[in-house]
Amino acid sequence: MSEPPCRLYLITPPRIDDLAGFGHLLAQALDAGDVAALQIRLKDAPDDVLAAAIDVISPIARACGVAVILNDRPDLAARFDCDGVHIGQSDGTLAQARKLVGPERMVGVTCHDSRHLAMEASEGGADYVAFGAFFPTTTKDASTQAEPEILTIWQETMETPCVAIGGITAQNAAGLAAAGADFIAVSAGVWNHPDGPAAGVKALNAAIAEGLEIRG
Repeated sequence: MSEPPCRLYLITPPRIDDLAGFGHLLAQALDAGDVAALQIRLKDAPDDVLAAAIDVISPIARACGVAVILNDRPDLAARFDCDGVHIGQSDGTLAQARKLVGPERMVGVTCHDSRHLAMEASEGGADYVAFGAFFPTTTKDASTQAEPEILTIWQETMETPCVAIGGITAQNAAGLAAAGADFIAVSAGVWNHPDGPAAGVKALNAAIAEGLEIRG
């Protein structure tokens, strides 16, 4: 069965105080519906905390066929055998990240609301580019706001996959899937879902399917 042209890209909560408990929640969430990738995003966490998180999270994700992406740290992504790394505009260069993780792992790049940055990343060999924030978000301080049109233009002109990120929930994801996102990145919209993370994954997948119907 072919994969849908837009899939869910899950991001961890910004803090995980109970790794074992989170592991159970994660397993339930990944069993609830299609998830392409899971980004471990624990900003400013020390290396031992990141290592412990990767140790718990990676086997659960991989058992479900979900790629494990580490935020910010290409050195640790390589050391702990993650599937890839996601870097921001202030996290070193794409070339540096690629040198650290090698040719087999993914490198994704935050491009805010800039097609120029995205084209530079694409030409530099990024595996995906991320646009956002599309909506207000409490997970990070978003300095830019992107419009859905950037996804449509990108989809029509470029081959490199694009990720939509920033304040996305089941209530607003359909429009981004319709506009042309290859992946919909969600954190709070799943982990803070009133009926739990598994329900959040189901709701997001339903919204993506609705958007793809519109996209045709």
